[in-house]
Amino acid sequence: MFQTYEQALTWIHARLRLGIKPGLARMEWMMERLNHPERRIKTIHIGGTNGKGSTLTFLRCILEEAGCKVGTFTSPFFEQFNERISVNGKAISDEEMLELTNIIKPLADELESTELGGPTEFEVITAMSLYYFAKKNPVDIVLYEVGLGGRFDSTNILHPLLSIITSIGMDHTNILGDTYEKIATEKAGIIKSGTPILTAVKQPEALNVIETKAKELKAALYQLGKEFSVSNHKSLTRGEEFSFRSIFQSLQEIQISMLGQHQVENASLAIMAAQILKQYFAFLIEEDDIRKGLHRAYWPGRMELISDQPFIMMDGAHNEEGIGALVQELKARYSNKQIQILFTALADKDLNKMIHLLDGVTDKITFTEFDFPRASQAQSLYDLSSSENKHIAQNWQQFLTKTIPEMKENELLVITGSLYFLSSLKPFLLKLLN
Repeated sequence: MFQTYEQALTWIHARLRLGIKPGLARMEWMMERLNHPERRIKTIHIGGTNGKGSTLTFLRCILEEAGCKVGTFTSPFFEQFNERISVNGKAISDEEMLELTNIIKPLADELESTELGGPTEFEVITAMSLYYFAKKNPVDIVLYEVGLGGRFDSTNILHPLLSIITSIGMDHTNILGDTYEKIATEKAGIIKSGTPILTAVKQPEALNVIETKAKELKAALYQLGKEFSVSNHKSLTRGEEFSFRSIFQSLQEIQISMLGQHQVENASLAIMAAQILKQYFAFLIEEDDIRKGLHRAYWPGRMELISDQPFIMMDGAHNEEGIGALVQELKARYSNKQIQILFTALADKDLNKMIHLLDGVTDKITFTEFDFPRASQAQSLYDLSSSENKHIAQNWQQFLTKTIPEMKENELLVITGSLYFLSSLKPFLLKLLN
C-alpha cells in the first residue's frame, strides 16, 4: 500500500514503460474484479482526432448550468495530473488519488502474473475513474474522452447514452493507419448498438466508414451539415458568434469565448448532444443553460490569449489538422500583426507538413525543445523549415525572458505545438508576465 500521493503518482507514471497495449481484455478483467463499475454510471463517449477536449468542455458547462453534477475523464492533463478525473471542472484531491491507486494496484499486480500482462498507465487511470464515479463520488453523468483511436481504447469498455466523433485527421498513423478510412475505422469503434452517434467529420471517405458502422449497429447518426448545422458565423474579439439549427430546435446569435471556426463546430456538437439528452433521456436542459454554458466554457491551451500587452497566444496544435486550424485563424484575425512563432513537437508527428504550414504564416519562427521522452530536437525542426527568418532556442526559458520585454505593439507571439510542452511552459510564462 502506498502511504503518500507522491508514491502513488510515481507508480502510475512508471507504467508508461508498458507503452500502448491495444485491446480491452485487461480492462474487462479489472471491471469483473471491481464488480463492473462501468455499468453503474451514465456516460457520454467522445472520440476524434481534434476537438475532443473542447467539445467535452462545452457540454460539461451546459450540463452544469442545467444543475447536473458532471464527472469528466480527459487526457492529457494540462496543469496537474489529478485533473484527468474531475467533477464539475474540479480535479479530484491528492487523497482521493492515493485511495484509488491503492484499490487498483493489487489488481495490476495480479494481472501482471497472467498471460494478459500488466495494465498500462492509461488503463490504470481509466479503471480508477470508473471506480471513482460509480462507488466513491456518484454523479449525474460522466463525459469520457477517448485516449487513442477508439476501437481498442480502454475507455471503450463503456456503454454510453450517446457517442461523439468530433473529427478525423492524420495523427498517430503508425498505430491507427495511414488513410482517413483506416483511422475512421478505429474511431468508429466507439459506436455501440442502438446508441446515438454525433459527428462533425468532413472527409467523405471517413464519413462513409462512420455511416456504414452506424447503419450496421442501428445507431441513429446525427451529422453536422445534415441533422444539425451552423450559420451566420462571425468572429468576435474574444470568441465567436453563430446560429444553430437542428431537427429539434434553432438558436440564434450564440456566443462562445473560445476562438476559431473549429470551436464553432465543437460547440455545435455539444448543443446537439444536449438536445438529444433532453429529448430522449429526460435531462432538463433549457435554452438559457446552453447559452450560458457555451459562453463560459474555457479549455486551456486552445488558442488561448494569455496577454493583450504584450500580445501572446498559446495553442496546442499538435498535428497537421490542428496547425491548419491555427494558421487559418491567424490569417483571418491577425494579418495586420507581425507574427512570431515558438514551436516544438513530439518526434512521432508529421513535422514536415506542420512546419510547412507555419512557415507560410509567420514573420519569424523559433524552434525549441523540452524534456519529454518523445520530444523533437530543436535542430531537427529547424532543418525542416524553409523560412528565411528561422532560429533555434534550445532553452525556451531564456528565449521568453529575452523576447517578451522587447515585443512591440504590433507583434504577436504564438507559442504552439505539443500540449505537454505548453503545460510545462505556462506556469513559467505567467510568472514572467506578472
